[in-house]
Amino acid sequence: MGIPVFVFAGLLVHCVFLASIFDIYFTSPLVHGMTPQQTPLPPPAKRLVLFVADGLRADSLYELDSNGTSRAPFLRSILENTGSWGISHTRVPTESRPGHVALIAGFYEDVSAVAKGWKENPVEFDSIFNESKYTWSWGSPDILPMFAKGASGDHVYTFCYTAESEDFGAQDAAKLDTWVFDHVKSFFNSSRSNQTLYSALNEEKVVLFLHLLGIDTNGHAHRPNSREYKENIRKVDEGVKEIASMLENFYGNDGKTAFILTSDHGMTDWGSHGAGHPSETLTPLIAWGAGVNYPQRVASQFFEDNFLKGIWKYVKMGMLLFAQADIALLMASLIGVPFPLNSVGTLPLEYLNNSAHFKAESMFTNAVQILEQFKVTKHIVKRGKVSLCKTLINLALEGLSYYHTYDRLFLGLSIAMGFVGWTAYVILVIIKTHTNLTKAAQSHDKESTILLYGFAFVGLIIAFFLLIQTCPWTYYVYCLLPVPVWYAVVKELHVIQDLAAYLLSLPVGQSMGFLLICVLGIEILVFSFFYRSTLTIGLLVFAGWPVITQLWVQAKTTALIWILLCMLLGIFPLMPVVGREPNIPLVIATGLLTLLISCSSLSSLCKSKNKYMNNEDLKVQFYQMLSIALSTYVVSSTHDSLQNKQGLPVFNQIISWTTLVSSSLLPLLSPTFLFQRLFSILLSLMSTYLLLSTGYEALFPLVLSGLMFVWINMEQEALQQYGLSLKPKLAVFNFSYATDIMQFRQLHLDDVRRSFFFVSFFVMPFSCFSSFDPASVYCFLTVFSPFMMGGLLVLKVVIPFVLVSCAFEAVQVTTQLSSKSLFLIVLVISDIMALHFFFLVKDYGSWLDIGARYSIFCLHCIFKNDLRPWYILGSISTGSMPCSPDFREAGYAPM
Repeated sequence: MGIPVFVFAGLLVHCVFLASIFDIYFTSPLVHGMTPQQTPLPPPAKRLVLFVADGLRADSLYELDSNGTSRAPFLRSILENTGSWGISHTRVPTESRPGHVALIAGFYEDVSAVAKGWKENPVEFDSIFNESKYTWSWGSPDILPMFAKGASGDHVYTFCYTAESEDFGAQDAAKLDTWVFDHVKSFFNSSRSNQTLYSALNEEKVVLFLHLLGIDTNGHAHRPNSREYKENIRKVDEGVKEIASMLENFYGNDGKTAFILTSDHGMTDWGSHGAGHPSETLTPLIAWGAGVNYPQRVASQFFEDNFLKGIWKYVKMGMLLFAQADIALLMASLIGVPFPLNSVGTLPLEYLNNSAHFKAESMFTNAVQILEQFKVTKHIVKRGKVSLCKTLINLALEGLSYYHTYDRLFLGLSIAMGFVGWTAYVILVIIKTHTNLTKAAQSHDKESTILLYGFAFVGLIIAFFLLIQTCPWTYYVYCLLPVPVWYAVVKELHVIQDLAAYLLSLPVGQSMGFLLICVLGIEILVFSFFYRSTLTIGLLVFAGWPVITQLWVQAKTTALIWILLCMLLGIFPLMPVVGREPNIPLVIATGLLTLLISCSSLSSLCKSKNKYMNNEDLKVQFYQMLSIALSTYVVSSTHDSLQNKQGLPVFNQIISWTTLVSSSLLPLLSPTFLFQRLFSILLSLMSTYLLLSTGYEALFPLVLSGLMFVWINMEQEALQQYGLSLKPKLAVFNFSYATDIMQFRQLHLDDVRRSFFFVSFFVMPFSCFSSFDPASVYCFLTVFSPFMMGGLLVLKVVIPFVLVSCAFEAVQVTTQLSSKSLFLIVLVISDIMALHFFFLVKDYGSWLDIGARYSIFCLHCIFKNDLRPWYILGSISTGSMPCSPDFREAGYAPM
């Protein structure tokens, strides 16, 4: 099989593997075609006002300040005198989109949205807004449109500020909430002169939705314990009081307005959300007005959760606990609209101030609505049997989950067979084309024909089984893919026999030891994605590599540097990814250290009068040093400007984007000699990396690059044990010359170690710095833009990948190896890891957890299992070219 065909086949196979998880794990749980269910009794309220304070933690609202007073006095008086209060348990992912869907539509995040993007509705869904007579909403353009999109008719209206208003560097993000309050008041004032609008506002089943983003924005920018976050809560309390008073006056105090204030999610102490910490999952709910129960005074209340105990001690009133999806049913019950069709909540009866008959009818309707999703057509229990209805709801939900995952095991085993078959085939290709273990194959046309017919018959049996099951066409791809893959494996039977004979000739202890090392190494890499400290263990093992080999004798100084850098790099996985405060002085110090190293290098080159350097090359390095200096200044200046609430300076923004563009071009102008080209790549990428750093991670590329330089030297020393006649002189090795195809050597077991080193260094940046911190992009932009910010943070992770890829290109060329041979070994390692991750993908848990596992699987299916893009990137960056070299000029001399 030729190289282009093999690469294309590998890409096609792994695309199928990647696509399979959407049919196995990420299918939508939502069903359609149900009949709307509505309580037949008249509702207590004509209208509902929903305030959602985005990012508001429960403890931040309920706790008292150091003076014993509440920072939200109006809401405090409500929960003490006229309304009900409690804690809403949100479900991960604790993000704005799924939080609002749970609040307003009554179901939790559809996991198929993991690949759909922030602003896209992955499926159509019903909501309280859709069931209302009219809904008017004010707030963020990221939230409001998704409830208007797909709504039946023209009765959901949105009023949004511009996306540019969501600026993390703004002087006061509370202005977002002030905008909402002002526009609501202006809207109602204008209705007095607009008879059509005035009549619509006085209809029944009206919803007013006020989305308040200021608290969330201030929390991200300044952390929840900051003065800005707490002061924003005070402003929200004042705004809610004004709106409530205005509405009561507008409607003549008719007692038909219900009010609800809650939050979509909380926030950690370091200003993030998405996972399952109580500070993220516990949100407040205060309800008052028509149909809402009065406060219940209790002397004590038992909580197993210390977080809840801490909240209750500030209020000492009866706290109600419920799920976030229950709020949608509460709102529907208050204004008498049908429950959202896909709601999975249970009506919180404790909040209702109504008759037992009304509560029983409402619970009955809740049960029927759940059963509609389960497609059950039998009669249910009599009205009034509330407890039996709750049991039926739980059973129906379990049934939905069972049938939703019905084909998961079957499809998973099919894909696993394909994975194993493909990995086995790649191993056979390596043995056949890059080792001396196989003998010449004899042609057996008759046996090949029988084998082909046999596998074709198996394929027909599988296709027939799928046909009678009326399976989707994608199932045919997943289930039939292993057939040709395993046919290709069995066809190489002679290679398998030669491999078995070779393994049997080896000492059992040696074979088992090598297998054990391979298994342990791969398991450490897999665990590193979930337990970062295992990378430290791996690097400590790497540090001991020279000690157990001849390298300690051959190059003791280089070996000592290797050990030191491995131990230094091993510190980074132990450092916190989240929950750390920015350390700008450390970033600045890193920039100055990079400048010092650059000056030392430049001085050394000038003194040595290197004949391979000219004035143009010196100018390129000088420009790169200037870029480092400017990046260091921009980081310091931007931090000071944002601290002083002056926003992002335009000059700093221009420098940052210019640096980003130039960093990809300047290395191509540098000399193609090995260390000079690699050092040029490091300087250019460091200038961009500094702009994206907020703390200790700024040091990571420096330490990693130092280890890469030493690794290249160590591999040269290790090369001598094969008795090769040529040893490259690295000081004058030129990337513009590639190794002649006739000079490529066959693979050794040590090359497996080289490939394993590459995979280990490749995964380290992803495992160490994969958290989303908006502060990392403040030198480029402060206005909220999820795709732009996400792209910059991906670039931050990619930069170390480029450094490792370039170093590996240098190792491959200088050790006289075919890039295809190392590519195949890395492919095998990555496929074994990818099979682990395939079974670790899940459709529950935090947004961070779901997205991380999905991303890890994608990384192994695309970026690592098809490493050609990285090899090409390394080749372009270093300047390697496919031409016939003069080995003496390239730096090779007899050993």
